[in-house]
Amino acid sequence: MEQTVQIHIKNNGRTIEVPMGANLEEVYQASGLEMKHGPISAHVNNKVEGMHFRAYKQKEVEFLDITSASGIRAYTRSLFFVLCKAVHSLFDPCKVAIDIPVSNGYFVNLQIGRPITLDDVGAIRRRMQEIIDAALPIHRHETTTEEAIQLFDSLHNRSKVKLLKSTGRLFTTYYDIDGYVDYYYGSLLTNTSQLYLFGVEKYFDGLLLRLPSREHPDELGEMTHQDKMFGIFKILGLRTIGDVNEVIGKGYASQLIMIGEALQEKKIAQIADEIARRKSTRLVLIAGPSSSGKTTTCKRLSVQLAVNGIKPVGISLDDYFLDRDKTPRDEKGDYDFENLHALNLPLLNEQLTALFKGEEVELPRYDFPTGTSQKSGKKLRLGENEILVVEGIHALNPELTSEIPSDQIFRVYASALTTILLDNHNYIPTTDNRLLRRIIRDHKYRAVSAQETIRRWPSVRAGENKWIFPFQENADAMFNTAMLFELAVIKRQAEPLLEEVPENCPEYAEAYRLRKFLSYIRPIPEDQIPPTSLLREFLGGSSFKY
Repeated sequence: MEQTVQIHIKNNGRTIEVPMGANLEEVYQASGLEMKHGPISAHVNNKVEGMHFRAYKQKEVEFLDITSASGIRAYTRSLFFVLCKAVHSLFDPCKVAIDIPVSNGYFVNLQIGRPITLDDVGAIRRRMQEIIDAALPIHRHETTTEEAIQLFDSLHNRSKVKLLKSTGRLFTTYYDIDGYVDYYYGSLLTNTSQLYLFGVEKYFDGLLLRLPSREHPDELGEMTHQDKMFGIFKILGLRTIGDVNEVIGKGYASQLIMIGEALQEKKIAQIADEIARRKSTRLVLIAGPSSSGKTTTCKRLSVQLAVNGIKPVGISLDDYFLDRDKTPRDEKGDYDFENLHALNLPLLNEQLTALFKGEEVELPRYDFPTGTSQKSGKKLRLGENEILVVEGIHALNPELTSEIPSDQIFRVYASALTTILLDNHNYIPTTDNRLLRRIIRDHKYRAVSAQETIRRWPSVRAGENKWIFPFQENADAMFNTAMLFELAVIKRQAEPLLEEVPENCPEYAEAYRLRKFLSYIRPIPEDQIPPTSLLREFLGGSSFKY
């Protein structure tokens, strides 16, 4: 008699029996589900697994499509795989690096011994479509890490060799499409035919690989111009986690930290110099998404402005909130404090205009317990060589300061833009860096668990997509707050918090993914980080007052 296992399908509440060892595709076929854009992967007992996964025991399964974070990541990896196979079949020799998330896609650094032409891009696009149309299976293989290292060494893939050598793992999983072998961190699709939509465009000196929109999966994500954003993604000699692990292993961590901190300070000083050169500037606005380090950026920039003979004066946008009963609500009926119109924009612009005319104003004070705006009794008049420095999520939105002449404003955008890759074909989402920062900060300063931070994160990201990212190209200067060594430092504080997330909750899948990702990285002791470092805003021990 054939042995079976019970599988509870979380999507529709059904419990079904399937043959022991059935893979998730077979489970899906028996589930009664119909998913237009899936399944791509699944939560199996709250852990993300690819559709290759086989069930030998009773499981709870939730199938995921491309509209989920895990689903779009699996789709993206699989599309990278097809792109790499297509490029390697067309050009010899060649190097492909999936480099920068930009313009709702990914910049691909392509080296074929000459400049990339439009004809090359067309050939790559056609070859990718041929691979997809051929409906080739994507095979998953598990072997010893030593054998995997030998395999990729024979293929002259040094970035993967470096990464695998530094993991300390006994076994490694790799994939192949029709004999073309690659390693990917995370699950992939099972067949190339599942890649139903993609785009490839010429972008600067490389390619832009375009993906379906999570919100509108039948359409490609909108191609937006992000020239300033693209310009600040620069790799400083170290491209991959394998490179960083190698440097740490050789005892050069302190040099890596000193160089990274000096480069950040130099950039902040350059921004301050530019503000000083613009004699008409009366207001510096600093914006950025959650856990981007806006507050420390503001404090360090204020120090550099003082070096230039400028006295920075700070005011808080939080004090300009409207009374609670006038605050906009979101689609769920909750108060939407991230909405630009939760601020008293007329009062803000009125007071800024008065200050820049040399007049005195009484600043408001917002009383959060009562939800009311009150007079603070604090009077302010700008003196000679004084400028206002304000940080907040709406700082790049022109509507915030609609009545202030643009030549009086200098806007700074700060964000943690991870510029390092796991290896040439495995990117690190820039949001992971910020999420790990926030998990540490929320636990340390707000008594909020990693589980709760992960639960709230999609809502935070939705607010950023609506109120911050559309305006980032309005910045006069962009400042990257991420550092090459950062993940190696925050690893020690983040891992224990992630391990506390219970296995029986939905947030476990994300916690497990982050733990697995951090396991690739060699740690650096926190005591090597200086007290003025931006990381101290999250780790603690800063010489700045928050």
